[in-house]
Amino acid sequence: MKLLHTSDWHLGQSLNQFDRSYEHAQFLAWLLDTLVAEQVDALLIAGDVFDNTNPSSASQNQLYQFLTEARRRVPQLGIVMTAGNHDSPGRMEAPAPFLALLEAYVVGHTGRNRAGAGADAEPGADFSRIVVPLKSKTGAVAAWCIAMPFLRPGDVPRVEGAADAYRAGVEAIYAQAYAYALELRSPGQAIIALGHCHISGGQVSVESERNIVIGGAEALSAKVFAPGIAYVALGHLHLAQQVGGDATRRYCGSPLPMSFSEVDYQHQVVIAELDGEAVASTRALLIPRSVDMLRVPKQAAPLEEVLQALQALEFADGLTDAPQEQWPYLQVRVQLSQPEPGLRLQVEEALTGKPVRLVRIETSSARKGTESAAPVVSIDELSRLQPADYFERLYQHKFDEAPPDDLMAAFTELLNAPVDALDAGARP
Repeated sequence: MKLLHTSDWHLGQSLNQFDRSYEHAQFLAWLLDTLVAEQVDALLIAGDVFDNTNPSSASQNQLYQFLTEARRRVPQLGIVMTAGNHDSPGRMEAPAPFLALLEAYVVGHTGRNRAGAGADAEPGADFSRIVVPLKSKTGAVAAWCIAMPFLRPGDVPRVEGAADAYRAGVEAIYAQAYAYALELRSPGQAIIALGHCHISGGQVSVESERNIVIGGAEALSAKVFAPGIAYVALGHLHLAQQVGGDATRRYCGSPLPMSFSEVDYQHQVVIAELDGEAVASTRALLIPRSVDMLRVPKQAAPLEEVLQALQALEFADGLTDAPQEQWPYLQVRVQLSQPEPGLRLQVEEALTGKPVRLVRIETSSARKGTESAAPVVSIDELSRLQPADYFERLYQHKFDEAPPDDLMAAFTELLNAPVDALDAGARP
């Protein structure tokens, strides 16, 4: 039996103001071709299908069109999809009756007791909806999948005496799900698990992955997953990686770079092949990048050097005439020795006529010594500081020198300007 593991699609995501539906469409088209070429038996989608809990109709349409086409092109394909921390559990499950017609299971929440349960009721997951069968090409059940969605603190059982209630609860609910799967499976059938969580030791993309657990309990132990689970398909971390070097416990990563911190990631899906109750092999398939992400320069440089580098940028023939959604994204990195009010205008002028989308200008200061934290100031000292003192200290800390006289004079003039004059200047 052949599985394809993917996660963290973040459909509907934009990079600053730029919509990314074109890139998602290109990825989904590639994924369809891959499902056909590999003759995959089960598609596992481990959470964060959408970028937010209230996805646009266009994003939802993109998902359901893909699922429909996937089943049309690979008729035997089973689909298991869980909610991540970016997804709305209820919204994910709303079309479940229709998706079931496509052999697509979607699990948004654990099914814990809801209607009629008192405030003190003990959470109890409905494992009959979490543990689902995976069928081979012959239509026979070949494996059982623990389709665990992202677990919030209120979703997990209480463990008496536990020092860390959340982590103990997660361990308990996975253990209960595994025990339930053991009851269902027959000899020769594997047990697979999906999880959307942060496993201890995993490498995080700091610009685009938010902490996902309230109360500071973030990273979980890989021991959450019983040794008898053949393959663990993880979501949440955007960098593809194995947990503890184990190829059967892994994050496949996001299919697109969600921020410039992910520009060097090798985005991929994972193919896992089962042989009875065990994994016979795993391999990564790299996802083509449909839109480039450029950092100019690679490391921050003085403005004059940056402008020269931008003017020297060259692009493939025909890109200028291509739709803007295909133009590369650009992050500009500038090192400043003093404030540069016209920075963006100069950067945009250097890019005139070039088929590129300016996403961000990242600035840093060229300090004369070793950069250190600002000196500690007592409460009494703070109370005595005037606005001009704050401004002067901030400038000194950022640029390692006193602000120029003309800049201080402009600040003082602005500070002392009558309020009505400022209001009048703001009017069109």
